[in-house]
Amino acid sequence: MSLYNMDLEKVIHKIKAIKAQNIGLQFPEGLKIQATSIGRSIEKETGANVIISGDPCFGACDVSDSKMKGIVDLLIHYAHTPLPIKYDIPTMFIESYSDVKVEEILKSSLEILKNYSKIVLATTTQHLHLLDEFKDFFEDNGKEIVIGSSKNTRKGQVLGCNFSSIKNLDGEVYVFIGSGNFHPLGIHLFTHAPTIAIDPYSNTINDIGDFADRILRIRFGKIAIAQEVKKWGILVSSKEGQYRMNLAKDIKNTLNDAGMEAFIILVDNITPDILMPYLDLEGFVVTACPRIAIDDSNMYEGKPLITPQELEIVLKKRKWEDYQLDEILFHQRYEQ
Repeated sequence: MSLYNMDLEKVIHKIKAIKAQNIGLQFPEGLKIQATSIGRSIEKETGANVIISGDPCFGACDVSDSKMKGIVDLLIHYAHTPLPIKYDIPTMFIESYSDVKVEEILKSSLEILKNYSKIVLATTTQHLHLLDEFKDFFEDNGKEIVIGSSKNTRKGQVLGCNFSSIKNLDGEVYVFIGSGNFHPLGIHLFTHAPTIAIDPYSNTINDIGDFADRILRIRFGKIAIAQEVKKWGILVSSKEGQYRMNLAKDIKNTLNDAGMEAFIILVDNITPDILMPYLDLEGFVVTACPRIAIDDSNMYEGKPLITPQELEIVLKKRKWEDYQLDEILFHQRYEQ
């Protein structure tokens, strides 16, 4: 049984309403296991032909609309909320809200939160429907709750590329509810405040401080190595939601002004294999998904792969103590 609500009834109703004949399905890696069963149900209930995107999918920044243009009448994109970008074909976003039980893990978190009275709550798409329930639970247990918002995200939502909803809030501790370490890491690095990660899938509660210290040591090691680099590759993703060519050109000019050589490399998916042919380049700056350099750091052992903010430290335009994660913000998505 799935832990996520795939909202199949809503999907089938939409397909029938617009009389679509060809349907595209796109899933993040964790939900691809459901692709054929959902496709089977759609074809049975609607008579439409289903085409499944087999490419990796990293978020709403990575919708396969351009690849399926002219092939499908409607694309169903699962597990993300739409970004403020224009999609090439009609696209229906299904948030795939999680059905995982959270009551017990929330109760268990009260012990680690006992010394805090004012909590900032944040979560990802899969738990947005429970945000009010989270808020009510903590308020019933004597906590004051703050939930931020921004133009680029829904209330209380953080993305891998955008933490604007949690900045400049007045709270003693930040509590992230969801899976993985990257989102609470980003919260901690942007706020410099205590951050607790509550993972209802692994049933764990962690203070993210020690993890953040380990990540920073790794990143500072990469930055130190990058200080020896003179020949750079600047990576730009062709994905609509990650495309930042103007930033790449600015970086190239900055490196050239510093007496270094730099080449812009446009690519769809950034992997170690993609970088192998560029033997004379000594390091890379990635302007695509901010998670590539952080989450996949151990995949790039040969040459440093750093973010634009880390390059600023290399070039002594930013202080070490002002380390910050990269973000892709609304206006940057429309750079040409």
